[in-house]
Amino acid sequence: MTSSVKKWINGVMAVLLLLNLSCASSQGVPALSNEFPQSFTVTVTNPLNRDRESVLVLLPENDLLRTHSKFNKQAFVIMDGSQEIPSQYNAKDTFNKGLAFVLDNMQAGEKRQLTLRYNTTGTNKRTYTKRTQAELSKKVGGHFENHKYIGGTFQNIDSLRVPDEVTDHSFYLRYEGPGWESDKVGYRFYLDWRNGVDVFGKKTPEMVLQNVGLDGYDSYHTAQPWGMDILKVGKALGVGSLAIFTDGKAVRVEKTDSTYSKITQNGDVYSSILTDYYGWQVAGQKLNVHSQLSIHAGTRLTHHQLAIEKGQPQNISTGLIKDKNATLVSYKGEAGRSYGYIATYGKQSLNTPPDNVGIAVLFKPQDLISITEDPLNHVVQLKPSNGRAEYYFLAAWELEQHGIKTEAEFHHYLTKVAEELANPVQVDISK
Repeated sequence: MTSSVKKWINGVMAVLLLLNLSCASSQGVPALSNEFPQSFTVTVTNPLNRDRESVLVLLPENDLLRTHSKFNKQAFVIMDGSQEIPSQYNAKDTFNKGLAFVLDNMQAGEKRQLTLRYNTTGTNKRTYTKRTQAELSKKVGGHFENHKYIGGTFQNIDSLRVPDEVTDHSFYLRYEGPGWESDKVGYRFYLDWRNGVDVFGKKTPEMVLQNVGLDGYDSYHTAQPWGMDILKVGKALGVGSLAIFTDGKAVRVEKTDSTYSKITQNGDVYSSILTDYYGWQVAGQKLNVHSQLSIHAGTRLTHHQLAIEKGQPQNISTGLIKDKNATLVSYKGEAGRSYGYIATYGKQSLNTPPDNVGIAVLFKPQDLISITEDPLNHVVQLKPSNGRAEYYFLAAWELEQHGIKTEAEFHHYLTKVAEELANPVQVDISK
C-alpha cells in the first residue's frame, strides 16, 4: 500500500470519527428527553459581586412537591444546557431532605438557569464520581471483655445503638466512630464518652475512609500515601465538637442514657450522619439532642445542625483545641454580610515534623453569646433558638492537594467562606 493511499484512508477515518462524535453529542439531550420527558426550570442566583466555587444547592422536598406534585425522586437529572450535573436525592436526611447538587463555580452576580428533567414513573439511577462519603464500621464475630472487644472482623453498618460496654479504645469501632469526607478533607468523631471531632488530612481527592483503620489505630497516626490523622484531640474540643459551657469549662457529651448513630446519606455529592443523644446529663439538666453532621463535594466545611428536646440549655458551645504553635484569630461577624468565626493556624499537625494546619468554627453573628476559653479550648457560646442550633467547622492542611500553605492564605480563605455562608445562593423553582 502506497503512502498516499495510507494518508487517504487515515483522512477518511478521521472524518468518520468526527462525524461519530458529533452524532453522539447531539443525541445526548434528546436521549435524556426521552428518558426523562417532564421538566421544569431551576434558577440559581449568586448574590455576591465575586465568583464562588463548590456551591451546594438544596431543593427542599416540600418545595419540590408543592410546585411539582408528580416529581419522582427515583428518576431525574439536572441539566446545565447539554451538561448533566451530578446530583442526588436526600431521602433519609433529617435536616436537609430533598434534592442536592453542587455547582463547581458561579460568576459574580450570575443567574443560572438549569433544567430539572424527570420521569413520573420507574427508577433510573445515575452514576457519578463519588466525591463524598459517610461510614460507620463495627467488629462482628468477637466478644466484649472488660470493655475491650476481643477478636472479630470489621463490617460496615448503617446504624448502631452504642453498646454500654464501649469506652475509649475498646477496639470495637473502626477508627473509633463514624467518619465523613469530601474530596478535600476527612473527619471522624469518637462514638463513646468523649464525642470529640478529629481530622483526617488528605493528600488525594479520592475517597479513603473505607481503608482507614483496618489494621488498628496506629496506622493512621503516621503519614500514609493518602494522608493521616492530623489533629490532637485528647480531652479537648478538637475542631467543632458539641459541648455546653458550664462552671468555667466546655463539657462535651460525656454522660448519656443511650446513644444512637446512623448514616443518613452516603452520596456522591453530599453525605450526612445523624446521632441521637438521649438523656445527656449536663449543667443540671437532662437533654435529648439530635446532632447531624454533613459535608458536600468540593468543600472543607462540615455543617453541624442540632435539635434539642426536653430542656432549655443556656448555651450550645463548641470550639478549637488550644495549641501553643497556633495563633488564634476571632471575628464576631456582621449579620447579612459575614459569619463570625474563631480560627487558629500554625504548625499544629501530628506529623513529624508538624505541618501547618488551619482550623475554624463559623457561626451566625446573631447566635453569638460570647467568645471565651477554658484551660484546653478556645470556645464559642451560641444561643439556641426554638430548640435549634447550628454552626460550621473546617480544617485545612498544607499537604492536601492544592493546600493552603500560609497564614495569610488561610485568613483570606476564611474571609471568603464567612461571606459566602452569610450570602447563600438564591434558588427559584418554576411552576
